[in-house]
Amino acid sequence: MNNTLLPPDLVAMIARGVSVIVAGRDQALRPSLMRAVGSRIDAQGGEITVFLSRPQSRQVIQDIAATGHIAVVFSEPPTHRTVQVKASQARMRNAVAEDQPALASYLLSMEHEIAQVGFPPEATRAMLAHKLEDLVAISFTPEQAFDQTPGPRAGTRLGGAR
Repeated sequence: MNNTLLPPDLVAMIARGVSVIVAGRDQALRPSLMRAVGSRIDAQGGEITVFLSRPQSRQVIQDIAATGHIAVVFSEPPTHRTVQVKASQARMRNAVAEDQPALASYLLSMEHEIAQVGFPPEATRAMLAHKLEDLVAISFTPEQAFDQTPGPRAGTRLGGAR
């Protein structure tokens, strides 16, 4: 099934590995957020998984676990091209050894992305450092998507509602 929310160019951007910020909210609608240390998306854009470090992301993990609601922003550091996706039925599991290739690929891509704005690979490695046993994998099917690239189209809804 082809995901109508995300056009192929945005699926490709997300699949390549760009900056990822994950947000949740508690029952009182207070937001929480944290940088992901990895992500992956299926070829059609129908399922996204983001990886959070449990020690660094306790509040956002707790909020997503309690509500199921998640919002994720994917952004290219050199261009600020950005898309936000939202879902209401996020699922969590511990990261496993089979996630290592996706995490390694993400790190390599982010080293390249961050280098384009002047930071050495060591800075990216420090920013995304983690232990596999500390990671939570959060998977979801996007229900809403928005262009969040700065400019006149920021906030424009993409695709149709699910």
